[in-house]
Formats: sequence, C-alpha cells, structure tokens
Amino acid sequence: MGGALVKDMPSNEPLLRVMALHALTYCERLFYLEEVEEIRIADERVYEGRILHESIPDYSGTEQLILKSERLGIYGKVDVIRTIDGRRIPYEYKKGRSRSEHGTAEAWPSDELQLAAYIMLVEEAINEPVNEGRIYYAAEHRTVKVTMTHSLRDRVRQAISRANELRMSPYRPPVATNDRLCPRCSLAPVCLPEEERLIETPERETVRLFPEDRDKLDLHVVDPGSTVRKKGDQLVIEKRSGETLSVPVHQVGSISIHGYSQITTQSLHFCSHQGIHVHWFTSGGRYIGSLANSAGAVQRKWRQFNGLRDETLRLTLARAVTKAKIEGQLRYMLRLTRSSDKRLLMNEHLGTLRAMLKHVNRADRVESLLGYEGTAARAYFACLSILTEPDTERGMNFRDRNRRPPKDAPNALLSFLYALLYKDCVQAILTVGLDPVIGFYHQPRSSAYPLALDLMELFRVAMCDAVMIGSIGRKQWSLVEDFVQGADHVWLSDSGKKKAIALYERRKQDKWRHPVIGYSLSYARLIELEVRLLEKEWSGSPGLFAQNRLR
Repeated sequence: MGGALVKDMPSNEPLLRVMALHALTYCERLFYLEEVEEIRIADERVYEGRILHESIPDYSGTEQLILKSERLGIYGKVDVIRTIDGRRIPYEYKKGRSRSEHGTAEAWPSDELQLAAYIMLVEEAINEPVNEGRIYYAAEHRTVKVTMTHSLRDRVRQAISRANELRMSPYRPPVATNDRLCPRCSLAPVCLPEEERLIETPERETVRLFPEDRDKLDLHVVDPGSTVRKKGDQLVIEKRSGETLSVPVHQVGSISIHGYSQITTQSLHFCSHQGIHVHWFTSGGRYIGSLANSAGAVQRKWRQFNGLRDETLRLTLARAVTKAKIEGQLRYMLRLTRSSDKRLLMNEHLGTLRAMLKHVNRADRVESLLGYEGTAARAYFACLSILTEPDTERGMNFRDRNRRPPKDAPNALLSFLYALLYKDCVQAILTVGLDPVIGFYHQPRSSAYPLALDLMELFRVAMCDAVMIGSIGRKQWSLVEDFVQGADHVWLSDSGKKKAIALYERRKQDKWRHPVIGYSLSYARLIELEVRLLEKEWSGSPGLFAQNRLR
C-alpha cells in the first residue's frame, strides 16, 4: 500500500475523524458536542459497540489499518479490509439492525457515508479505485452492500466541508428536528433536546433523557490524619487508627477532604484524569478550593463570557434567582406553620416576604435586587427564630444569622451545610464546563466564585435550611458531642460533621418533581440540570432556568 497508511493517528494536522462524519450525518449537534467541544460519554451502547469490534474475526486476507488523507482532510481506522478475488473491500461492523425499505435491507445514511469515506481513504492509499464496501449488522447477522457512486462521493465531500464550517463556529447547532434520534444518543443528558423543545411547545410531554439520579458517590474524609491512596482499581482511605475503607474508583464522583488529611500525588493524577473532583475544607468547615480537570470547554466559556456581558440578560437572571429564593422562603414557612399558632407570630415577617416578592418583579437594577433580598432574608431568619424558640434550652434556637465566624451551634451547622452546597455548585459548574468566576448577580468581592453563589440561591432553603430545621426539630444534635466552643465562635466537631454530611447527602438523594419540565429527579441531579439550563439562557434557548420551586 502507499504512503497514506499510518500506524498512529495524526496529532499535528487538524484532520477529521471519519467517525465524526457519522455523527454529523446523524445529528449536527452531536457532531459539535463530540468533535468541537470534545464532550464524549461512553454509555452502555458505546461499550456494546466496542465489544463487537473486539470480536471481529481475524483471518487470512483481512487487514485492520489506520488511514489518513491530507487531500480529503480525514483519517480513521477501517474495521476490516478484505481481499476478495483480488479486490480490496472495506467492511464496517455495526451492532444494530439495517434499515428496511420496502422489504429490502439497506444501510442507514450515516453508516453509508462513513463507509464511503473509508472507501475513499483506501482508494488513495492503494492508488486504485474501490467500487464497493459492506456493512455487517450484528443484530440480524446481515451484510449490506454499498456501491460507490458519484453522488455518494459528493455527499462525503459536502459532509467534510460542513464539518469544517462547524469547527470554526463557537455556537452549537440547533437540536435535531427528528426527535426519534435523541433517545439513542449518549449525549442527550448534555444536549437536553427535550427541554429545548419544551420551550417552543410547552404543552408537549417531556421524554426523560436526563438521568434521575447520580450514579457516583461523594466521598468525605473527615477523620484527622487520614490518607487517600489509589490501589489498583480502588481508592483506599487509611485512617490514623489503621482502619481502611476501599471504594471502587468507578463509583466515585468526588472526594472532599475535611481538615488535616492527605491525598497522594498518584491519587490526584488519577482523579484529574478520570474527572473525579477533589475538594478541600478547613477543620472549621470553610471551603478552601478544588482540583478538577476543567481544561478545554473553550466554546462554552466563550459563550458564557459573551452572553453575560449583556446587562439586560444579567438583570433577567438575577431577578429570576432572587424571585425563586424569596418565594422558596415564603413557601417553606407557610408549609411549616400550616394549622400552627406560630403563623400568627410570623404574620409581619411573612408580609415582608410577600412585599419583597412584588418589588423583585419590578426591579430594574441588580443593586435593588440585593436590597430586596437582604430585607427578605432578615424577615425569613426571624421566622426561623420563632420556629426554633422551643429549642432554646438545648442551645439550638436560631436567634439570628451570624457568621465569619458563627457564634452559636445553629449558625455553625448552617454555615457548614452552606459550604457543602457551595462545593456541589462549584462541582456542577465545572462539570458542565462553565467558568465559576463569571456570574450575573453576586460581585467578585471575596474568594468565593460569583457564579457558584448565584446558583446556591436556588437551593439554600431546600437543601440546607430544611435539613437544619428538620434535624433540630427531631432533636438530633448534642451541644457537647457535636459542637466545639471557641473563644468567640462555635464549629462542628468531627462527629458533628459526619452527622451533618450524612443528613445533607441523604437530602441530595430525595426525589423532586420539576414543576415545568415535568419529570422527577434527585436534588443531586437538579443542581447540574440547573447549570445546563442556565447555559441555554445565552445559547439561544432561554426560559427554563430558575423555574423550580419548593412545594
């Protein structure tokens, strides 16, 4: 064969993968996500395809080769090239079924184009024409013949041209017009096509393509002096006492290290490579920072920066978040005081929350929203004080909000819960590929990420305040065992942190039905969903961000 054959994939030239042309023909949004934004998710169907390709028989007269063409601008690995009667015939293996038209088996358009691109690569490599190729569909043990024609060659060249156009654009193409393609797409949880269609046709019933819950664990290392190591396919937590805990690495989504514990360099390298976030907290419960492989995502961050330069959009988003927060506070208080004499004691404060909601709807400046939010917060915390007044003797009455540092046990607990929520918001933002520094509401006046603070406002009541009030009501806290009293502040003890973490992580698994989108999902998943809906606000599909409400 000629010089076009290579043993390694090209690294310097911006050539297109032939597999990318398959994705392009299937859906331009899929191509863009995989090839431009480099988002790839291996779901069950992808693994099944890999197993099929590993089982391709290898016998005399077959070749498996990587080919490239500078002239065409593509490269790829042909599944099999067989020599039959002196002719080279490329074969592609697909795990599914062929297309049936009027009782005749045919190749799917995306499969046909992919094979045609391989045929053109083989022709250039061997410097002679190849007039046909074949596709084996494993689900029905059927081989379909594809004949090369001038129109098929033109389709390949047009696809390459279109792919190069998309690679030069920072904007994602629209979702596929054929919604039957989406349920089979591994990137549907990133693309959220059903949610975008809901914006145009609100009456439609949304098909769930976004996972209901996370399939990963969030590990918390609380015991001082512990060390996290990698051992084979396990992450091992070694405690100072000698006790160990092993967790399979594929089950881990994040590691949070509280206080004076260690994680080995080998483990850090592995976590970065596998997309496992590592977070650090001080022994007092303050969030320090994280390690996450957030390289790339250039187009997403560019769209974010460009979109949030629009003051009108920033005000719209800030208003939506503030409205959601205050409405959540009001609904929570009304729910807790239903048929209770405490409602009368709260009437003035509840009236303030209702008044601030009306002001928010008319606010024309972010600074005004901050003022309304602050007034609402004082009224809301006054309601929390009324709710917890019976717990005064046990030291768990939430008298008022104080922090930096917290001066009583309820504030120490709430601050710690807020730190855990902040960590999850940072993690969701980085997972989606946005920049947590570029927000729309909070100003960069501290070391905290503005966008994470913006996102937190949607979840403080449901994921932190409710956990605090519920656990106080159930008398789950001991001042002696769960808190440490300093000269001018209070913080959680190690046992208190473990208890708070358990309560918070349990709350994250609670299922909740989105009032607009219509399907149920856990709070752990809801945080990521809100970030993805937020991204759509400046990517051409606005209207669904910050619409969730506490029932």
